[in-house]
Amino acid sequence: MAGTFTKLFYHIVFSTKHRQRFISAEIEDELYKYISGILRNLEGSCIEIDGVTDHVHILAILPPKIALSDVLREIKAGSSKWIHETKPKLAKFGWQDGYSAFTVSQSNIDAVRRYIREQKQHHKQLDFKTELVALLDKHQIAYDERYIWD
Repeated sequence: MAGTFTKLFYHIVFSTKHRQRFISAEIEDELYKYISGILRNLEGSCIEIDGVTDHVHILAILPPKIALSDVLREIKAGSSKWIHETKPKLAKFGWQDGYSAFTVSQSNIDAVRRYIREQKQHHKQLDFKTELVALLDKHQIAYDERYIWD
């Protein structure tokens, strides 16, 4: 085959450092637009993004030429820098060191988009820790709870 043809969908989840509630309604739209811009600059695409005060869910298409870990490093470093430069009240803002990511098939895109859009409603009944463990279990990802939370 002469060319490379991909469409790689990822559901990415990460939280603020120590799950502090930094992502208020005041900043979330700007923050999500900024993160979407970072993805565009990496030749990716943000399909859906939302979250609550202590974590973010992203559905993105990422190019195969950049490692997922590099994408997350760029998102976290770039958005943290932006927050520190534009939101002086959030001087202590930071992201957790790790992240979770799940590949998504084309047939499940609508369900994942809906799941991300309904984060605020979803978290009226469920905390982030419970949600994350359920996602890891659903995707059969082994984990040691001692190392999930920083």
